[in-house]
Amino acid sequence: MGFIDFYKILGVSKTASVSDIKKAYRKLARKYHPDLNPNDKEAEQKFKEVNEANEVLSNSENRKKYDEYGEHWQHAEEYEKAKQQEQYQGSTGNQYGGYSEEDFSDFFGSMFGGRSSQSHGQQVKFRGQDFNAQLQLNLKDVYTTHKRTLTVNNKNIRITIPAGVENGQVIKIKGHGGKGANNGPNGDLYIEFSILNNTSFKRDGDNLYTSVDLDLYKALLGGEITVNTFDGKVKLTVKPETQNGIKVKLKGKGFPKYKKEGQFGNLYVTYTIKTPTKLSAKEKELFTELSNLR
Repeated sequence: MGFIDFYKILGVSKTASVSDIKKAYRKLARKYHPDLNPNDKEAEQKFKEVNEANEVLSNSENRKKYDEYGEHWQHAEEYEKAKQQEQYQGSTGNQYGGYSEEDFSDFFGSMFGGRSSQSHGQQVKFRGQDFNAQLQLNLKDVYTTHKRTLTVNNKNIRITIPAGVENGQVIKIKGHGGKGANNGPNGDLYIEFSILNNTSFKRDGDNLYTSVDLDLYKALLGGEITVNTFDGKVKLTVKPETQNGIKVKLKGKGFPKYKKEGQFGNLYVTYTIKTPTKLSAKEKELFTELSNLR
């Protein structure tokens, strides 16, 4: 496969800012995501290329290497070291230590093109490129541990997503990055989770927060109500003379703790007291009587 222009893939210029690159990546990643394009091989390839481009261009160090070495950017350090060694060992007749620019072009090809370097007598092993990908999930998806198949670099990878992962959290899948050169180890795959919350609960770490409307009579006299938790309904006893904004804790009814099987945070319920409207004449009379008693 020929040289791939990462700037062209993301549709940005070579002077684009990091913010512009991230913005372009998110837009294209959503457009070509396998979940939105099932059984679309072309979209899979585009998604792979977009992730590779972002992995390189969103990292200032990698971007600098890419701008200088192009498709061989991940071997820039090895190439520089080898080049310095040749300069040191060779004569000082020219800037390449006795070697012509064409010789170094051949040497560069021998390092990264597959044939062994005759000047060193053996192939140098190079670790494969690390890949970065973003996986978008709903909050309900990460309430339980489950398996999911991802398509990365045209390969399907079956991974286990532990319950309790957080928005922005990154996990490493060892050995699922780029292929190593000359029998070198493969790179790793880093997956960043983007968690969308389309529920009525607010999440803060392992704890969940929600609010419940409480009618005035129940707040004054107390009683029993049914409230929603993340995985079902529970009955809750309301104490008499409950004030507006009071917060109660339901222990263990929050979100699962990451990689701590069977452990959960808490659910905090805030009462919002609703004042009755459209009172009847009799109700107004009773409230007036109550007011006079107070």
